[in-house]
Amino acid sequence: TELIMACAPKLAEKIGDVDVIITAEAKGIALTYEISRLLGKSNFIVARKSIKSYMSGVVSVSVHSITTSGEQHLYLDGHDAECLRGKRVCIVDDVISTGESLYALQALVESAEGIVTKKAAVLAEGNAAERDDIIFLQKLPLFQKSENGEYVVKES
Repeated sequence: TELIMACAPKLAEKIGDVDVIITAEAKGIALTYEISRLLGKSNFIVARKSIKSYMSGVVSVSVHSITTSGEQHLYLDGHDAECLRGKRVCIVDDVISTGESLYALQALVESAEGIVTKKAAVLAEGNAAERDDIIFLQKLPLFQKSENGEYVVKES
């Protein structure tokens, strides 16, 4: 809670004016809720990792992420997909590393005819911190094991 309360206002300020905010379940939900609240949005959209019984007209994409093993899918309910159509959308995640989750969410938004205008996270790891198309608060260093067995910050 403290981390979200510290980070959400800073991200909300950097994100600014968008129509819709979307995240993938589950780690980004609390952060996205608070950013949405701060930006005066009445709701936000969550891309699900499985099809829920209430969903109809489902839109889906596949994703590979370093935090999951193998291929996963992201799903949007048809109603949520309709809410994205023609809207300026911000994608929110907790950490951006390889960018695979971002690419999958962007593909999902675009398949629903939304327009991704912002991509934001608390942290950017490794090469993601060098990207100029994302908003983030801090760079997260990558570590590697040195020849003497100690862990050191990996140079870019």
